[in-house]
Amino acid sequence: MGRGDEALLLFYETGPDYLDRRPQFRAEHLRHAWSAAEHGEIVVAGALADPVDGAVLMFQGEDKSVAEDFARADPYVVRGLIARWHVREWTTVVGELAATPVQPETS
Repeated sequence: MGRGDEALLLFYETGPDYLDRRPQFRAEHLRHAWSAAEHGEIVVAGALADPVDGAVLMFQGEDKSVAEDFARADPYVVRGLIARWHVREWTTVVGELAATPVQPETS
């Protein structure tokens, strides 16, 4: 992630008819998501499995608005397939992509 970028998680909770309606809007949703990835906003994203009742999308950006703007324009949200969504800032401390790496203290 770039300097000054925050890790952000967008959580989706699907509506009761999500699986029935998803095929109708999936291509449009995926175009929207891949465009955000190409612009360096989405790091990784995907649906939750067993049960398919939500999704988690990881973003990078200066603030929560990058993920919020994505959600507001997402065809799944606009068309009512997503019942609820919210964004959380994520303090990453371990791994190559960690924005604020923290190593264990050595004795």
